[in-house]
Amino acid sequence: MLPLAKAMMAAVSSITNCRVCGNLDTENPCHICQSPKRDISKICVVEDVGDLWALERSGAFKGHYHVLGGTLSALDGRGPAQLNVNGLLDRASEAHVQEVILALSATVDGQTTGHYLSECLAGHEVEVSKLAHGVPVGGSLDYLDDGTLTAALKARRSAS
Repeated sequence: MLPLAKAMMAAVSSITNCRVCGNLDTENPCHICQSPKRDISKICVVEDVGDLWALERSGAFKGHYHVLGGTLSALDGRGPAQLNVNGLLDRASEAHVQEVILALSATVDGQTTGHYLSECLAGHEVEVSKLAHGVPVGGSLDYLDDGTLTAALKARRSAS
């Protein structure tokens, strides 16, 4: 058990949140934010790092990400101040950003968060879209297969 404990301690000390998108990585900014092969004009907004990894696993998205850190939830006492909304708005103001894709769970909290973000982004000169076909109501992105995620990304539509 000692080698496992040492390995876990090493991981804890070397992994950090990306200062740009909120991803977990050993580099800061993360390898996704640093990659010159990624499309800098698109930002895909996800609830948590698990959702980011699910989309990455699908291979369907080649842009950048933004991790919110959850969804708005009155029952859990989570409002906009507890989420990384200001970071998203700052990034959406950058001249090269053309589209913000809301890849949020099809739950009440996910839909509420998507509506809130759409309104916040209305003053920015970006297209706001959201995932469409393939994501079931009440579903969570990290449980979906790669084909479903790919179909959902390809069928995205305007969030307004």
